[in-house]
This record gives sequence, C-alpha cells and structure tokens, in this order.
Amino acid sequence: MASAAEQFVANFNLGAFTKATDLKARLKFTLIALIIYRFGTYIPVPGISPEAWQEIFQQKSGGVLDMFNMFTGGALQRMSLFTMGIMPYITASIIMQMMSVMVPSLARFKKDGANGQKKLNQYTRYGTVLLASVQAYALSIGLESMAGGMAVLDPGMFFRITAVITLVGGTIFLMWLGEQITARGVGNGLSLIIFAGIVAELPRAIAGTLELGREGALPAFMIFVIIAMVIAVITFIVFMERASRRVVVQYPKRQQGNKMYAADSSHLPLKLNSSGVIPPIFASSLLLFPMTLVGFSGSDGSAFLDGISRYLQHGTFVYMALYAALIAFFCFFYTAIVFNPQEKAEDLKRGGGFVPGIRPGAPTGDYLNFVLSRITVLGAAYLVAICLLPEFIMAKHQLPFYFGGTSLLIVVTVVIDTVGQIQSHLLAHQYEGLIRKTKLRGRRK
Repeated sequence: MASAAEQFVANFNLGAFTKATDLKARLKFTLIALIIYRFGTYIPVPGISPEAWQEIFQQKSGGVLDMFNMFTGGALQRMSLFTMGIMPYITASIIMQMMSVMVPSLARFKKDGANGQKKLNQYTRYGTVLLASVQAYALSIGLESMAGGMAVLDPGMFFRITAVITLVGGTIFLMWLGEQITARGVGNGLSLIIFAGIVAELPRAIAGTLELGREGALPAFMIFVIIAMVIAVITFIVFMERASRRVVVQYPKRQQGNKMYAADSSHLPLKLNSSGVIPPIFASSLLLFPMTLVGFSGSDGSAFLDGISRYLQHGTFVYMALYAALIAFFCFFYTAIVFNPQEKAEDLKRGGGFVPGIRPGAPTGDYLNFVLSRITVLGAAYLVAICLLPEFIMAKHQLPFYFGGTSLLIVVTVVIDTVGQIQSHLLAHQYEGLIRKTKLRGRRK
C-alpha cells in the first residue's frame, strides 16, 4: 500500500493539476452528481409514514435488508426516492451480457462496434424499467401488508401506482446519472454511486459499533480484531489489485516505410483480477433481488417463500455457498468478455510481435488463454476469500455490513481506479503541453 501511495505522489504534479482545466471540470461534475445522488436518498416516497417505517425497518434489520440498505446508501432505511438504487440496472446488465453470449442475434450486435453496443445498452435500459417495475410493485404491496398497513398513510391502487412511478423514476435517474459521470466525469459512474453510498454511511456504522462496545454488547478485544481485520483486508486488496502476470513479447528488427525499427522487447500485463469489483456486485445483485421480493411480499403462508427466506438469509451456509459460486462464475465470465486472447494474438501478429517459444496467431491465443485461465483461478479465489471471510465474523457478531469484504473491496477498488484515471488525465495534459511547446519552438525557428 505504501508503494501505491508513493507512486501516486510521484506522478501527482500540483502545477499540472491547477492547469488541467478539463480534469478540474470533470472532477467538479462528478462531485456535483454525487451530491445530487446523496440529496435524493433523503427525499421520501409519497404516502409513507416515516415513523412507522423506521420501526418496521428496525424489527427486520440484521438480515438481507441491511445489505440492500448498504448498496443504496441508506435510502432503503429512509424509504426514499432511490430506495431500489441501481440494482435493477445491474441485474438487467447481467441478463443482457449473458444473453449476448447465448443468443446469436444479440451476439452480432457485439461485433458491430459502437452501433451494436448502443443497441445492447438500449435493451439493457428496457430490461431495467421492467425489473424495476416488478420490484417496485412488490415493494408497494409489501409495505401495505407490513404491521397492518401502518407504514402506508392511504393504502390502495393510487399509492401503488405512485410508489411504482416514483421508485422506477429514481432508478432510471440513477442509471442516467451514472452514465453521465462515466462520460463527463472521472471514474465509472455506477461504481462511484455505490461507493458514495457506502462511504457516506460508514461514519454511522463506526459510531454504532463503538456504541456496542460502550454498552458491553461487543467485547473491546473484538473491536481491535475488527480494526486489524479491516487494515489487513485493505492492504491485501491493494496488493492483489496491482498484481499481474507479465507475458514477454518480442518485436524483431523491421522496416515500416522509410523507417527502420530495431529489435525490441516488451511485455503484456495480464491482471490477476481482470474483472475488478464486478463479480461481487453482480453476485450480490442476483442474491438480493429474490430476497427483496420475499422480504416485501407480505406472504407468510407460502412454504416456497418461507424456504427461500430461511435458506438465503445472510450468514447461512446456502447463502455463503451461492455467493462464492456466483463470484467465481462472474469472475470467469466477465474476464472472458473484457479480454479476448485470440483477438489479442492477432493484434500482436499484425504488429510483428510474438511470445518467445510460441508461434504467432492461434497458438499464441491458446497460450494467452492458458495463462489467463490459471491466473483467473487465483483472482476468483482472492475475491471469494475477501468477500466471505469477513462475512463469517460479521454474521457471528452482528456487525454492520460496511465492514464486510464486499464493501471494503468496492471502496478500495473504486479509489484505485479513480486515482488511476486522474493520473491518466494529468499525463495526457502534460503531453499536450509538451506538444504545444514543441510546435511553438518549431514555428520560431
């Protein structure tokens, strides 16, 4: 972690930052967008009794609803405009990405470049509206049935329609806001929204944990264990996120046009965790969607729903096993999407590069796939360990979800990616400045 900080300080040029007007505008836009998001988490859904809902939430807290509340930045606890967060969009993205692999017509869109990607994004938005509508309607029915309908001021079809329009509109707005941050700000918009929600609620979680220690409900020794665990997890995440396997690539002596290029050697970095924070988010989204419907269904007599609620509760063996399996699956699935070994091998072949001891073309692609598959096994094991090991301690001592491996992984990974993008913008600005100076000197001569 110290090396990462030292590298950031070495690459960070305060003078270049003050002159990088485009970067400052992007950072300002990102900050304003996140403030708007946090403001929206305090706007209540019309027709809800805040006092009655707070009592219901306190009774149902300690389970999957707390985890959902973490991903929404406390919006669920306040039953606000952004109660469903961006989870419907994430679920729709998972479905669309899987269908683009299995359905030939959708697979062709992926090969059409930017136009095909726009169509897939549009289908994802349609799927988001559909999933959000189903989830919002189930939530409105559940609110009417909870505690004898005390959470709703005026139950009925008008409330359901109002709640669905409000909640779906909030999700669509967050989806749009995340896309705007990605295009006009710094970092990945959706990840930053989840990051902002976790960080904003983190002080409250720390205060609640210290209060448990003051009351004697949590031993003082356990608090030191939690602090040590958080520091160890963050350090391990930083180390693993920067780990990569470097594949040596050599370029022979070649001539392009009138220029002669000498033989050169480079390397192709393959990250140990190419999928980043996507697998835990996708896995959590898939597990939270059915559990949210069950939690707000208001149907206690169904054996099927009772079974889902019992076996998929946070901390149970079934929940942990499914969570680990989904993380491992999405780790391989998303890595296969973001990195195509055969395409990379063809690019190396066209550029005259080759891996020593491996024939160019298809054999190089097979070798890259061989290496990538094995380091992805380590990456998947690392993600499973980071996300599950702290969960066992949390499930035993009823600690806030903000200290879990998933939340820490999201926070640390988003910070690393955002800092990396800031450094890239700074370097690009410095290169632009050098190019301008070179052109001016050339004109003077």
